[in-house]
Amino acid sequence: MMRLLLVEDNPRLATLIRDGLDRQGFAIDWYETIEGAQHAMQIGDYDLVLLDLGLPDGDGLDLVTAMRAQMDQTPILIMTARGGLDDRVAGLDAGADDYLVKPFQIPELAARCRALLRRPGHALEAVLHVGNVSLNPAERTVHVGDIAVDTAPREVDLLEVLLRRSGHVVAKQSIESALYSMDAEITPNAMEASISRLRKRLSAASADVQIKTIHGVGYALYAPSNVTE
Repeated sequence: MMRLLLVEDNPRLATLIRDGLDRQGFAIDWYETIEGAQHAMQIGDYDLVLLDLGLPDGDGLDLVTAMRAQMDQTPILIMTARGGLDDRVAGLDAGADDYLVKPFQIPELAARCRALLRRPGHALEAVLHVGNVSLNPAERTVHVGDIAVDTAPREVDLLEVLLRRSGHVVAKQSIESALYSMDAEITPNAMEASISRLRKRLSAASADVQIKTIHGVGYALYAPSNVTE
């Protein structure tokens, strides 16, 4: 699952964006100020920043400039009511990767996010494959061979994280960070329950991959030839 940082001071719009992109398979952390966004980036890693310009503590372009000055190449998509040609040019010249004028529709925003994440150097492949299991990140669909597997959204997110790191152990904390926003309430056994349901679903579909528990550390998904006891 791709983790996005949303910097937007309009609570209603931020809620619409967060809920809409969550349904598209993104995990969203939301902050209303430049200071909050900078703090978030100090303690977490993000695949994409969605940035308003008119913020309570400054101009969003200042954040773009600061990120690029620090050699932070995280993609930035500006979302703003400033629709003039000079505004768009200034945003892109400052280092933003895309510029979307408000108002906009969530499907277009999601499509632009996916396009940025498909660029070379980023991690949104068209389809993820390990063994006979495949996952389309954009469509949120899972197949075992040619058979579509009806998979709950949270399990799709979990499978995506494991597929992207197949053959490697992924720490439980890293998985939780990828799957849940910072303010989400996570029950103690939520991860174990999701892993159990995903294993059963893949097994029932005759998947040839295995999800191994590395006790005290996390989980790893192995292709058939790489499964170790």
